[in-house]
Amino acid sequence: MENKDILRGGQFLVKETVCEDIFTPEDFTEEQRMMRDSIKEFIDREVWPLKERFEKKDYALTEELMRKAGELGFLGISVPEEYNGLGMGFVATMLTCDYISGATGSLATAFGAHTGIGTMPITLYGTEEQKKKYVPKLASGEWFGSYCLTEPGAGSDANSGKTKAVLSEDGTHYLISGQKMWISNAGFCNVMIVFARIEDDKNITGFIVEYDKENPNGITLGEEEHKLGIHSSSTRQVFFSDTKVPVENMLSERGNGFKIAMNALNVGRIKLAAGCLDAQRRVIGEAVKYANERIQFKTPIMNFGAIKAKVAEMATSTYADESASYRAAKNIEDRIAIRQAEGNSHQEAELKGVEEYAIECSILKVAVSEDVQNCTDEGIQIFGGMGFSADTPMESAWRDARISRIYEGTNEINRMLAVGMLVKKAMKGHVDLLGPAMAVADELTGIPSFETPDYSELFSEEKEMIKKLKKVFLMVAGAAVQKFGPQLEEHQQLLMAASDILIEIYMAESTILRTEKNAKRFGEESQEAQIAMAQLYLYNAVDIITKKGKEGIVSFAEGDEQRMMLMGLKRFTKYANQPNVVALRTKIADKVAAENGYYF
Repeated sequence: MENKDILRGGQFLVKETVCEDIFTPEDFTEEQRMMRDSIKEFIDREVWPLKERFEKKDYALTEELMRKAGELGFLGISVPEEYNGLGMGFVATMLTCDYISGATGSLATAFGAHTGIGTMPITLYGTEEQKKKYVPKLASGEWFGSYCLTEPGAGSDANSGKTKAVLSEDGTHYLISGQKMWISNAGFCNVMIVFARIEDDKNITGFIVEYDKENPNGITLGEEEHKLGIHSSSTRQVFFSDTKVPVENMLSERGNGFKIAMNALNVGRIKLAAGCLDAQRRVIGEAVKYANERIQFKTPIMNFGAIKAKVAEMATSTYADESASYRAAKNIEDRIAIRQAEGNSHQEAELKGVEEYAIECSILKVAVSEDVQNCTDEGIQIFGGMGFSADTPMESAWRDARISRIYEGTNEINRMLAVGMLVKKAMKGHVDLLGPAMAVADELTGIPSFETPDYSELFSEEKEMIKKLKKVFLMVAGAAVQKFGPQLEEHQQLLMAASDILIEIYMAESTILRTEKNAKRFGEESQEAQIAMAQLYLYNAVDIITKKGKEGIVSFAEGDEQRMMLMGLKRFTKYANQPNVVALRTKIADKVAAENGYYF
């Protein structure tokens, strides 16, 4: 493995990353590119032409395509070879999730629920016997998996579930009784990961439960839910009534269910981000083709500045989302490799590797799910009245995108988690926040430098700006932690503001580093539109951070402290050379229009 400095989770905030140390989509290996192309071909041939059928609740179609995906090996990408999988790394797992999810949210949901939360808990927590029995069938698509965690009274508060598991008198099996809701793949699954409480345990326990329609074993399914989007994704309630589960089907150990659920969600979050990428590329492609062909006032509407602004922002968000998603994916893959080299088992290495970057997983989940919603919304707007029609692909894309902000922990929960986990890491000494935060506090009382730095090199000012934006976070979060201590989690609106600052820093930095790396190796002239996107993303990020920083500061600081921090905010968000945002957008949009789609 290359000898590079791999930052630990959350350390991006306090340590500088050089562009050579990050992974970008341009770094895909030959094998990864071949995998991407074969998935794209499958989606273009088998899925995209059938979009209309997905809107008509054709659950059988989703099941059929999942079987085909299994035959092609797409369901077993991350499954170790000894269990019938391809044993590819985390980047390949992300890539598969990315490109299989672009055409319809129905297939994306079925795929994500099966490969992620349906199969992965067994791969990562199962005994050798459990893995041998279930994983090969799940990897091949012979069987499908689902994940039964949510209950009517237990959503974001996952550990408060009421489903019970009672040990039989002879000690050979548990009897599970309770109700689960919003269960993806319930209509065609063969294996369920079910969470239930034994006696009055503090934490829930996980179980592997087989489901056979012919012999339901106390399991009944509710009707298919009528949903805003993902129409052909099977979503049902599942009722358990004294369902017999052999004791050897307990997953991991008693009371470990909450931990399994949380770790499954970490992986689910970053993969959900990946699953929103190709949807954006396809929406941009359809919108630009339409805008290039639609004539109004004797000219294609793509020539209008108002449309260019939309296309440029859509492309920029997508480019930033790719940059940050694959940066984090490779960090996870490298961390897994380090752990395996140190002698950890595959299970332990993968669990700890993902857990290390739980902050980044939450950041990506929030950022990308919100970007895909904006992208599809603007897609409708570019199509105008036609966009509102179910005959164009925009309307279904917009409805399918909406669930992304709820899945895998709502965006509100994830915003608070990101900052909460960072503070916990700082308390454990994994990320030094205190030192840098105190340095920023000292800087506020010092005299600022009035020298004009030399910003002649590519991104020299932008990288300086990123350093200053990190100071904004340290200033706001540092003062807030000092003021509220452990009570900080009760101040949700402050946490949300701090989280938005954190998110924008990670996304903007990832975009700049990707573009800098590519400009160095491919030449700046080949990256003109990408440079413009990196600058435009940063410009927007500075605006958001200015607003959220102010909101945070005035919520807890008063008098001289408030004045000092607001002056600091102004200093840390000030450009020496303000970019011409209209020119940036025009450059990006013209490139996308010329390519007739998103081809970065």
